[in-house]
Amino acid sequence: MGAPTTPATTGTPSRPTRGVPPADRALTRPRRRLLAAAAALVALAAVGAGSLLDLRTPAPKPADAPVGEFSAGRAYEDVQVIAARTHVAGSPANDQVRAHIEQQLLGLGLETEVQDTVAPEAGQLSGAAGGATMARVRNVVARLPGTASTGRIFLVAHYDSVQTGPGGNDDAAGTSAILEVARALTTGPRPRNDIVFVLTDAEEACLCGASAFAASHPLAADGGVVLNLEARGSTGPVIMFETSTNNAKLVDVFGRAAPHPVGTSFAVEIYRALPNDTDFTAFLDQKFVGLNSAYIDGGAIYHTPLDTPAAMDRGSLQQHGDNALGVAREFGAVDLSDLRSGHDATYFPVPGGLVRYPGWLTVPLALLAVAAVVALGWLTRRQGRASTGRLAAGFGLALVPIVAAPVAAQLLWLAITTIRPGYAELLDPYRPVWYRLAALALAAAILFTWYALTRRRIGPAALAVGGLAWLALLGVLLAVAVPGGAYLTTLPALAGALGGLVALRTRQTGPWPVVAVTAAAAVGVLILLPTVVLLFPALGMGMGGVAALVAVLLGLTALPVVDLLHPQAGGQRGLLALRARRLGVLPAGAAAVAALVLAGVGLAVDRFDAAHPAPTHLMYAMDAGTGQARWLSHESDPQPWTDGYVDGMADVGDDFPGLGDGELRAGPAQTANLPAPKLDVLGDTTVGGERTLRLRLTPQRVARLATVHVDTSTATVLRAEVAGRSVPVEAREGKWGFGLVFHAPPAEGIEVTLTVRPTAAQVALRAMDASDGLEALPGFQARPPAVGVVGSHSSEMLAVARTYPI
Repeated sequence: MGAPTTPATTGTPSRPTRGVPPADRALTRPRRRLLAAAAALVALAAVGAGSLLDLRTPAPKPADAPVGEFSAGRAYEDVQVIAARTHVAGSPANDQVRAHIEQQLLGLGLETEVQDTVAPEAGQLSGAAGGATMARVRNVVARLPGTASTGRIFLVAHYDSVQTGPGGNDDAAGTSAILEVARALTTGPRPRNDIVFVLTDAEEACLCGASAFAASHPLAADGGVVLNLEARGSTGPVIMFETSTNNAKLVDVFGRAAPHPVGTSFAVEIYRALPNDTDFTAFLDQKFVGLNSAYIDGGAIYHTPLDTPAAMDRGSLQQHGDNALGVAREFGAVDLSDLRSGHDATYFPVPGGLVRYPGWLTVPLALLAVAAVVALGWLTRRQGRASTGRLAAGFGLALVPIVAAPVAAQLLWLAITTIRPGYAELLDPYRPVWYRLAALALAAAILFTWYALTRRRIGPAALAVGGLAWLALLGVLLAVAVPGGAYLTTLPALAGALGGLVALRTRQTGPWPVVAVTAAAAVGVLILLPTVVLLFPALGMGMGGVAALVAVLLGLTALPVVDLLHPQAGGQRGLLALRARRLGVLPAGAAAVAALVLAGVGLAVDRFDAAHPAPTHLMYAMDAGTGQARWLSHESDPQPWTDGYVDGMADVGDDFPGLGDGELRAGPAQTANLPAPKLDVLGDTTVGGERTLRLRLTPQRVARLATVHVDTSTATVLRAEVAGRSVPVEAREGKWGFGLVFHAPPAEGIEVTLTVRPTAAQVALRAMDASDGLEALPGFQARPPAVGVVGSHSSEMLAVARTYPI
């Protein structure tokens, strides 16, 4: 007698008897599961390896590379000069860097000048915590004239550094890359369009150099295309992470002209929502179009003394220069008269290039993905792979790993920072790979555990459809809220649904169903795996849960392949069922053990030492009128070294308004023999109840910045001018109603004119200046070798203030 026919042994669709589970409720039912699983996993691993290899930086070219090519070896020679020491805006060291840049550009035969002016902060005049922000800037500007120009291309980078480090990467990388690009462009045929090289000053202070050029330089009057080069770390691929709006034509040029194009429309959407700024912001404020690029891995050294030339990955420098040169040449050849396409593009990297399509397709594709998943669910039910109830349960339960994985990753990092509290002050650990892998292993453990617990009762097909349904739903939500990021879930959901439909409509015992679901999962790997890898350095381990979330979404796209690692889903009884459950738990257990081991290895190898010091924040503030001095720190949980200087919390906003509002850790300090800035009255007139004070604020020592604030109990500021430039007056809460922060003050001081409505006989003004370096202060003890400086604009600051009644 022959065996009874079941859906496991025939390709004919049939409905199971009510209450009796089908023999196997998966989308694919190969006879040789282990062989199918091995083949599928090898294929996906190959796709994943290819996508990750494509993110590698190119090999740096030596100094004797052909003259028409970009050479990281030649550019690195400029890096060593530019980042030989800290060169904050206004310092003698910065003057030397500027002289080197001028010499290099003049040596290329380029029209070169220095724009020396006073400029406001980019975007707004009240962005700093202490008030309206301005700076004296000296930009280096050079022009390569085009043969028949239709517009101008501006290659932009800043040459100043922060006060806490020499800026070997940020932004000696961008500056040296532009110098090398300028050399390469001058050795070949002249471009059709003008190319302007802009090396800006005071970016770290306030973006004031870029603001000055974009708003007032004659070469910027007609706008143009900006290519800004930045770095926020020491290694990794160069990512084109920001664009102007309506970027489709710009992205098209980037995609075809950059030799190593890495960029995502999702990154652009995220960056637009963040408060972070670069010089690119100043150009966007003036209606320029363009692209902003940076490499961002190795963030532990960002803005610290460790950001030296030796810390630079020259492969990242090579990619920076290759892309800048290729894109500059392309923009130099095309018609620049109309680069605003009317819409943003959706784009992401794949091996060999950049996939891009019009943004107006985002919503239709999202709706198509939803329709495809609905069709898959309908066919799954029709073929008896899942009931309506199981499909609903699969959809509801798929939310569990989507929520649990990112939460678990955040809790893992909380546990690690509890053990190693110094991480809280770092953008990323010095050796973050182990922790990143631990977060991914934890996400995998949660996904595998969830699948093993729900698979037999709900069924593989219902869980697969439920996971794809969530991706499709997220695609619709992203299409509405964050259109540039919708592809992350829309395309994997669409591919997964189509693969499932093909699998269900082909012969179940043959290879084609496995091929279909593997190909669908490969789409998810191509799109989501690079996203996971790029998210970790972009957001840091402090937001590692976001990468864990994307990793789980990747896992949901591959559930039909994951299912092949398990025994057949139905029909087992007794010992066979127990054995199946035990085998199903193996992947989850292995991933959980891996997460613990990887986190432990991270803690073992990423210890603080002299080469990788624990970051600390400390500054000194003294009132020259009262003689009271304090140590101050931003650390919420002070390191042991910092704890020796500060104890309780204190609000220093009333005494030092130039430091901004808010409470800081504070402790008593010895009074230093330091002069306060002078505030001289150059003129004082009163007309119609309005008093006009013409003042000169002059630091009495070498200062990085100077501030002046007006006491609201003595006067209300109606109008203000700084160095002859009008400054908008915005009402501020608290004791100090008007504030001015001036970076890189000249030795002769700053002229400030205030028109006020006095409310007291004397107007009280608070003047402060700030320099850098605590070593000479009484009571300061040098940091031990394993204690470093946190990358902050107020680290190592020495502030002196005094109130002047006038």
